[in-house]
Amino acid sequence: MTKTKTLAGKATGPLSGVRILDLTSVVNGAYATQILADQGADVIKVEDPGGRRGGGGDIMRYPGHVPEGAPRDLGPIFLTINRNKRSIVLDLKEPSAQRALKRLVESCDVFAASVRYEGLKRLGLSYEDLKAVKPDIIYVHAAGYGSDGPYAGEPAYDDLIQSASGLADVLPRTDGNDTPRILPTLVADKVSGLFMAQAVTAALLHKARTGEGQFVEVPMLECVTSFLLVEHLYDHTFEPALGQWGYPRVVNPNRKPFKTADGYIGLLPYTDKQWDQFFEVAGWGDSLAKDPRFSDYAARAKHTHELYGLVETVTGTKTTEEWLALLKPLSIPVVRTNRLDELEADPHLAAVGFFEHYDHPDCGAYKQIRPPVKFAGSPANIRRHPPRLGEHTEEVLAEFGVGLGEDEPA
Repeated sequence: MTKTKTLAGKATGPLSGVRILDLTSVVNGAYATQILADQGADVIKVEDPGGRRGGGGDIMRYPGHVPEGAPRDLGPIFLTINRNKRSIVLDLKEPSAQRALKRLVESCDVFAASVRYEGLKRLGLSYEDLKAVKPDIIYVHAAGYGSDGPYAGEPAYDDLIQSASGLADVLPRTDGNDTPRILPTLVADKVSGLFMAQAVTAALLHKARTGEGQFVEVPMLECVTSFLLVEHLYDHTFEPALGQWGYPRVVNPNRKPFKTADGYIGLLPYTDKQWDQFFEVAGWGDSLAKDPRFSDYAARAKHTHELYGLVETVTGTKTTEEWLALLKPLSIPVVRTNRLDELEADPHLAAVGFFEHYDHPDCGAYKQIRPPVKFAGSPANIRRHPPRLGEHTEEVLAEFGVGLGEDEPA
């Protein structure tokens, strides 16, 4: 029977007491601000009142199915990246809403936005505009491209960044199909979101030490290209280049889950000892351990294609459980390969409580992925359900003593 959790009563995370005014949306910025919210920050999500075909607010409210009778603005992707936030609606095309937003800024530590910067300028919400209201504001802009380059201000979505960053060129290097391809996950959005969350905490540390706020730009193209080239700059790290682009062990068509008699396993002997043990268990004895292609790390690195191909020829002779029973006692890295629909049954994820179950007052039972990072002294927690559009407008404006009337002072 599924155990339903109760929301935590208060923030206990390391960012408790930090307040973030959040004008981000979709996945990139929203993922970043949820991480910060899980870690204790009070995140106030500012959304527009309408005008989209599917409804107002963050466009990610609407993809996917919702339970019968549930509101359309609580779609499944929105639920996974917008918990622990309060939603307010402000039509920032209206001067009164712009003035109200600036009043909110006065009591916030961080202003985060993913709207194009030129658009923010037109709304009177540039860094200089908000710095005039709160001199120590940390202003974090999730951009598609750095403002110093020729792509600055152009539209940026995950597909475009995967294309421009070289990420779409990774699969062609593994299988000989020269057609660039998009990886089937929003990796550019999520990687950029991780960079953004880290940038916010670094800027908060700087502010704590110096009292200074600052402008922080988090450009997707630069973040994702940096992420990709950690290993794939490879021989081009040196000038002149000494060889190829791409880390050979990774751009290897045989680097994949290996088929067993009844499923698949992830398998990666790594050290000389582990490979010698695997060759023995596989029935190859010393014949491969003494093969000059596989005798040490340097040799294996040059022949990973052949080595992984040989592994594939033997894994099908035993079941997944048989391989796990043989290899785990030898400390050879091995794991069962999960399909997406098998993740909830994974014994490790179940033991650590990876999936948590809640009852939302508007859409009923739903799952959340618990904050994965554990802070022993200041644990992250889940305190708020993902909000309805504008659910907290009255609450927040009253809390800050802000009105939306035309006579609101500038």
